[in-house]
Amino acid sequence: MKKKASVTALGEVKRAPMNWKTLKTPFKAAVILAVVTFAIASSLPIQQKIRLGLDLVGGSRLILQLYPTAEVPQITSQIQEQTIQVIDRRINALGVSEPTISKFGGNRILVELPGLNQNQTAEAENLLKTAAVLEFKIVPPAVAQQAQQALDLLAQPNVTPQQRAQAEKYVGQTAYALSGPVVYSGKDLKGAQSGYQQQGGTPIVLFQTRDAARFGRLTSANVGKPLGIFLDHHFVSAPNINSAIFGSGEIEGNFTQQETITLADELNAGALPATIRIISNESIGATLGKIDLVKSLWASMFGLGLVLIFMIVAYRLPGLLADFALAIYVLVMVAIFAVSGSTLTLPSIAGFVLSIGMAVDANVLIFERIKEELWNGKSLRAAVRVGFQRAFTAVFDSHFTTIVGAGVLYMLGTGTVKGFAFALFWGTVVSLVTAVFVTRFFVDLLVDNDVATAPALWGVRSDEVGIFSKGATEGA
Repeated sequence: MKKKASVTALGEVKRAPMNWKTLKTPFKAAVILAVVTFAIASSLPIQQKIRLGLDLVGGSRLILQLYPTAEVPQITSQIQEQTIQVIDRRINALGVSEPTISKFGGNRILVELPGLNQNQTAEAENLLKTAAVLEFKIVPPAVAQQAQQALDLLAQPNVTPQQRAQAEKYVGQTAYALSGPVVYSGKDLKGAQSGYQQQGGTPIVLFQTRDAARFGRLTSANVGKPLGIFLDHHFVSAPNINSAIFGSGEIEGNFTQQETITLADELNAGALPATIRIISNESIGATLGKIDLVKSLWASMFGLGLVLIFMIVAYRLPGLLADFALAIYVLVMVAIFAVSGSTLTLPSIAGFVLSIGMAVDANVLIFERIKEELWNGKSLRAAVRVGFQRAFTAVFDSHFTTIVGAGVLYMLGTGTVKGFAFALFWGTVVSLVTAVFVTRFFVDLLVDNDVATAPALWGVRSDEVGIFSKGATEGA
């Protein structure tokens, strides 16, 4: 007896309630489409979004040695951080595009300045050799207010280039010129620390002076006025003098804890007595960098092309689906480079290409497992389900070990080693996701809709289906 579909009073056939099985495919499709759209929007125009490293655009790479003095008997991590802040401020004043300044060992600093010509390189060297100059001035209230507004403007993400240029000029030059004479210097400052008020726990900056009597006379004569703090003529802050200050004092304001740490570092950097010496200076021509970039891009595209062809030849239809997933992988990786603001170097490209191999390895393991299940006599749908399930452990373990290694390399490495580790880490993470999620989506989309289910399209001849189970039966 044939079953009849039940009919409502309006004559419409009742439909099964919506569940995860029916929503799974459109949900995954929406996620993948959203990721691809975001990746493309984040990466274009690619020439402006991707920062190229020193080895690709030319420039200078310098290694600075910090030497201890009588006042600083040991170069600590904090001393390195303070020095990096001073160097970063000075290099930015030269107009260098995206300099890279990082710790190099326990007492050195690595400075990479892409796109510099010889004159700019010489000027940068002179700036790096000069000790930081911290100065205190009595600032007119209007100047202090406008300088603080300019600092706030520079901290905002959506600022036009014209607004940024005007704010940088006011903070870097105008505020200093419009203020009074220098009344105190950084060499007379003993030190500064981030702290909290005893009542209320508000973040403040504590500082100590060397010449207490002089600082006391200065502050007594200017109670109620802003005391401007300038580092290399660059406006830092202008707290009001509330009372006479002698041996030690505190700077109050609407500070966050991080802002007090930064201000304390800047005060300490201005008084930094450590000696800086350039022990290595390597120049890379822009022409050489351009040649390396072109060659590395061609090598990457050639290698990627070979991988795409191999997957189609070896695995037929699933290989083609894996190629689509690999294209999404490349888009996501480019977006990661663009959004993170990381610098693309030759080692970064090497890590990127290596992670492509990881993505292919995952698909190879999965597809071989699917073929084995077909040889065992399972249907295509069952072979796909079991193949992905049983291959996942091997895929995850191989990727996880690489992710851990790349993470450790990134934390402990410096310079271009960090770039390689960054690309390998995120490349491996994305390749794992594309292998177990994106490729699976494309495969399920065909199998669940009974499209292209012939075994030959999946790398198994018709006479090979169930060959393992037949062999076992004959052997028994």
